[in-house]
Amino acid sequence: MKYLFIIIGLSIFLTACGDYPIETTMSQDVDEFEFTTQDNGTLSLNDLNGEWWVADFIFTNCTTVCLPMTSNMANLQTKLSEEGIDAQLVSFTVDPDYDSPEVLKAYGERYDADFSNWNFLTGYDFDTIKELSIKSFKNMVAAAPEGTDQVTHGTSFFLVSPEGEVIKNYSGVESKAMDTIVQDLKAVQ
Repeated sequence: MKYLFIIIGLSIFLTACGDYPIETTMSQDVDEFEFTTQDNGTLSLNDLNGEWWVADFIFTNCTTVCLPMTSNMANLQTKLSEEGIDAQLVSFTVDPDYDSPEVLKAYGERYDADFSNWNFLTGYDFDTIKELSIKSFKNMVAAAPEGTDQVTHGTSFFLVSPEGEVIKNYSGVESKAMDTIVQDLKAVQ
């Protein structure tokens, strides 16, 4: 009986590991979406099919965690370019009522974002992004408490496979995590 539990446990462990040459921490399919970019275009899950991508959840009025998160994403974009790594970056706003495409574009420009592979997304209501964040990324999002405009959200970056599966999360507020993302993307490409 003891060996049966070991075999079952081992098979669950091996199944959860997937076929990736990196240590994974998640296995979650991203739900279909089609949202508006900072350039008033659209970006959908289908558009990202076949691409490795890194996602995060931020908003432009954020006075705390979004500042280091967006700086780290900009740093990641630079590192990916220097290493010749082809990956998309996607920042979903959790404050879509305020963060119009124009606001997101100006925000990205403040961080010298190269919009050719970094898109800032809006064009949905709060409940839609809350559901996508929680269901697809296991990333907490909660409405701003009364009397404030500060939405509560998780601070992770998420590595998504070309098949649309979230396979790993990283700290979005720790700059050293960007090196780990670069190493992981090198390993999987």
